[in-house]
Amino acid sequence: MPLQLYNTLTRKKEVFTPITPGLVGLYVCGPTVSGESHLGHARPYISFDILYRYFLHLGYKVRYVRNITDAGHFEEEGRAAEDKISSKAILEKLEPMELVQKYTNLFHWAMQQFNTLPPSIEPTATGHIVEQINMIQQIIADGYAYVVNGSVYFDVAKYNTDFSKIGQPYGILSGRNIEEQLETTRQLENQDEKRNKNDFALWKKAPPEHIMRWTSPWGEGFPGWHIECSAMSTKYLGKQFDIHGGGMDLEFPHHECEIAQSSVCNHQPPARYWVHNNMITINGKKMGKSYNNVIKLTELFSGNHPILEQAYHPMTIRFFILQSHYRSTLDFSNEALQASEKALKRLWEAYSNLFALPLPENEVAEDVELDKKVQQLINEFAEFMDDDLSTAKVLANMFELAPVINALKNKQLPANCLTSATVLRLQQQMKLFLEDVFGLQNPVPAYDGKLHQVMELLLQLRKQAKAKKDFVTSDTIRNELLALGIQIKDEKDGSMSYSIL
Repeated sequence: MPLQLYNTLTRKKEVFTPITPGLVGLYVCGPTVSGESHLGHARPYISFDILYRYFLHLGYKVRYVRNITDAGHFEEEGRAAEDKISSKAILEKLEPMELVQKYTNLFHWAMQQFNTLPPSIEPTATGHIVEQINMIQQIIADGYAYVVNGSVYFDVAKYNTDFSKIGQPYGILSGRNIEEQLETTRQLENQDEKRNKNDFALWKKAPPEHIMRWTSPWGEGFPGWHIECSAMSTKYLGKQFDIHGGGMDLEFPHHECEIAQSSVCNHQPPARYWVHNNMITINGKKMGKSYNNVIKLTELFSGNHPILEQAYHPMTIRFFILQSHYRSTLDFSNEALQASEKALKRLWEAYSNLFALPLPENEVAEDVELDKKVQQLINEFAEFMDDDLSTAKVLANMFELAPVINALKNKQLPANCLTSATVLRLQQQMKLFLEDVFGLQNPVPAYDGKLHQVMELLLQLRKQAKAKKDFVTSDTIRNELLALGIQIKDEKDGSMSYSIL
């Protein structure tokens, strides 16, 4: 079965066919680095990391472009436009680029904790001012933008009159139309600058106090938020590329604006497939500053937030996200994350047990039905991923395989109940999907060899105590280690093992 992805543009699953065979051009909207990344940011970058990894597994050469917004991100629905970077730099008493570097570094660090692969190219808005100005000039020359008092606005009404000649209508992703937007858009300060409430800024004149400013044909100012992605996707992926990704909250207005801008400049829509992940809610509520429930990633990892009952390992969060389909709403709660923590630990223990199994030598399974079932569960890994990246279904199959693996390890099932080929394939496919495609790692902190040596010594002392029937010492070692989060297990063959809780 070929890979199918849900295309927001057509509102249906479509077989993925790249523009150039063997090559994939993928653009994902990156963070605005005016502050720390939060839980809501984890979902898109983990979701698109899975897509990136899966393309690599399928043998594609992928150019993955994810931008950094370090200028120009402002909300037009509100008071006078104010660049988020510039306003935050004033609050923190930092140079704007000092602020940008601080939060870009934090973002990269968090992505490393989640084990996301770095993009092929990570361009910045400030590094592409020339490209943005050039694109704006072309839009003006083609008659789809106008200049007012040093600011430039895109003429949505004019574009929607002519879109059939050059691209797709404004509103195609969100399903909105201009009339509906006119009724729902709030009255804006300085609204008289625009010909229409739907029009959006391509360039804003910088007031005297504005820190970040560049020279342009229209005077000193700064670019609008939307134009940067059109400029950078065109530069690095061409006039039309395969996939544009991002959160559902970007469908309108950000991605609608990208389609319009790029269509004017390139005379064709920018992306063939639009892929959007759904949002994370917290205890059923939308995450937002007004609810006081925004959890920064550093707070998640440390547990230092009033909502959190404990610290959560980055792999627990990654696993939690993969347990739901990327287009489904995902509700965060301590209970849900704690359940994910336990589930990942169970799955990883089974995964470790799988590689501790000696390969059977039999070519015929003693339990033919079980062997068939295991093969089917393995085959469905790829089938589920090809069906719009159904990671949750793949994990469900892995949990169905875990008891079989554990039973083999504990000798509750005979070693030859599966063929050697099935066990070998199970090892290969579990590693491929759990580590290479899903990007999961052992959730237990990695300790150096000295701890292992100390544990081996303690286990030996406990064995000696048991041999002498000194059960007080034996139980004391076990109980004290358990209090420290290390569990000792007495195996059936008389050996001992330990695990870190």
